[in-house]
Amino acid sequence: MSADQEGMKPMLKYSLIAAAGLTATTAAVIKTVHDEVGGTDGLKRSATFYSLAIPAFLQYKMHIMLDSPDEAFDELDEHYSQKGLEKILELGGFYTKSGQMAAANIGNAFPEIWQERMSVLQDQCPSKPFEIVKQIVEEDFDGKALEDIFDYFEKEPIGAASIGQVHRAVLSKEYGGKKVVVKVSYPEVEQVFRGDVRTIKMFAEVAQPVHVKPLEEIEKQFMTEFDYREEAIKMNTVRENLERAGIAGANNLCVIPKPYLELCTKRVLVMDELEGLKLPTSLEKDFEGHAKRAGVPFEEFKQREEEKLKVLKQEGKDTKGPSAAEFDTYIKLIAAKRKANNVAAMFHNWTIGLIPGVKKKSYDVDQILPINHAKLIDDLIMIHGHQCLVDGYFNADPHPGNMMILDLEKGRPQIGLIDYGQVKDISKEERLLLCKIVIALANDDKDSLVKHMAEAGYKSKNMDREVMYKFAKVSYDEDDEELLEGMHIQLFLDDLEARDPVSSLPEPYIMVGRTSVILRGLAHALRQPRSIAKAWESIAQKVLEAEEEVPMSRVP
Repeated sequence: MSADQEGMKPMLKYSLIAAAGLTATTAAVIKTVHDEVGGTDGLKRSATFYSLAIPAFLQYKMHIMLDSPDEAFDELDEHYSQKGLEKILELGGFYTKSGQMAAANIGNAFPEIWQERMSVLQDQCPSKPFEIVKQIVEEDFDGKALEDIFDYFEKEPIGAASIGQVHRAVLSKEYGGKKVVVKVSYPEVEQVFRGDVRTIKMFAEVAQPVHVKPLEEIEKQFMTEFDYREEAIKMNTVRENLERAGIAGANNLCVIPKPYLELCTKRVLVMDELEGLKLPTSLEKDFEGHAKRAGVPFEEFKQREEEKLKVLKQEGKDTKGPSAAEFDTYIKLIAAKRKANNVAAMFHNWTIGLIPGVKKKSYDVDQILPINHAKLIDDLIMIHGHQCLVDGYFNADPHPGNMMILDLEKGRPQIGLIDYGQVKDISKEERLLLCKIVIALANDDKDSLVKHMAEAGYKSKNMDREVMYKFAKVSYDEDDEELLEGMHIQLFLDDLEARDPVSSLPEPYIMVGRTSVILRGLAHALRQPRSIAKAWESIAQKVLEAEEEVPMSRVP
């Protein structure tokens, strides 16, 4: 053997040792990932997710570093919103929830193209065949035939989302004979969701660490969503709380369906049917009405409004929509005009219209009055503020797909609130401390805010007061241009994390923050930005006055 070959032997030995170590490490990583995401199927789903998420993340990151023009980001948004939707429709599971967050404009973080593309995920996801639904219902009712429970069961679902789908039905006389809707969960959805959340969490650990702790709380919360008996109890509790407060029920701000607890199982939820339209559909029809009144085709009107908004933003002008009072005046004018036109048509038809050959005028009965966007946002914020601060028992998933508009055609619209899988319960002590945080935010009282955030469990490397203040503002209150300093909300959060890494978040309030962010997303989409803290301040003051005997003036 040559000297060169002899010299190669130690190198070869170390290379083999390194290769063996690398192989063992790789195998261990694959096994860990395999176990974390739910076996072989979960691993395949993870690979499918990463095949889109990693290239998308890297491309967006590159353009941010290059400070690329808006046109470059527009191209990325166009491409990845479509690819993202295709991937979500293919995978379903928790990825559908992620798409719903984009449709709901969580944190005002998503461009309009993302909101529009993902809007189908609110309740128009691919559904399961009726045979599977029938089998699940009959299995959960101890083998009783579907026809023995329901006199009528609509085969086509009226909505399908991430966890299950919903069908109209009529109970048999034995069970009361009422019109209901029946929500049926998908098989194996729990295992799929668990794996999906962990996949996204592993991605966030590398790409967006600021989201890891919230994802851990969301994972814990979502794991409670797979028993419809629990959801029925939560829905009933929220309904009773709000009815007791005079907020829910007939002639009040909102309606929550009554569940039939004796007919609910782990996979089947039976509740009263609310007759109306999902909020996204109602808003689309509302927009079509504005276009019709302007005498312009819908797409042209929409494009014109988008251009107006773009120009206002470029000029640095206020893009906020009309106030509740201004909307109300506008709606009354349209109602008065419609009434006058109908009176004129009636007068014509019963006078000149009786002459042979004279054409009668038609009545305006189809025109639905506009939705008061400002009042809608104010009402939703107040309803959820009461849940968080007064009841300490709230729905942490108030996205538009979980809302309806009832009786719009009758001119007295009412909010319908559905889907209570994501209900969070906080203790009295946590609720009262949250009231103090809200009041400190509303009054821009940094000293009190920092003190209460520390009491709530916020911990960071340096306990930087300014970072703590900004974190609380963006989490629970508002996300305006001034606070974000012109940055996208994700970059703003990354910057806060870089300045002072967070080690512990106020866990009870993570879902409060989620609720606030979702409501703000809808508010931004309707050009109705709000400070949640200012809207909730009076509720918080009354709670503390009643339960802690704190003066109404101000909380220290």
